[in-house]
Amino acid sequence: MEAKFFRILKIVGVGYKARAEDSGRQLFLKLGYSHEVELGVPPAVRVFCFKNNVICCAGIDKGRVNHFAGTVRSIKPPDVYKGKGIMYLDETIHRKKGKKSK
Repeated sequence: MEAKFFRILKIVGVGYKARAEDSGRQLFLKLGYSHEVELGVPPAVRVFCFKNNVICCAGIDKGRVNHFAGTVRSIKPPDVYKGKGIMYLDETIHRKKGKKSK
């Protein structure tokens, strides 16, 4: 399969990790929950992990690639206060201030 479309996701957070198995058919995420999140990758999409915190979703159908990348991102969306979570590589998160102390 030749990948024409791809979407790169970045995982930010202490202890957050990702790994792909079964030649890009299974994605395992450690995101601070009590258990590891396991995702089955749909056909026409492959998943590669360049590092523990960089995920690449590639495939020949742009809609399926973007839909699966959105599914992965929705598991732990980026937090506006701490900046932790799963975000697209080209996405910027506008950070909010916390409570002001007097």
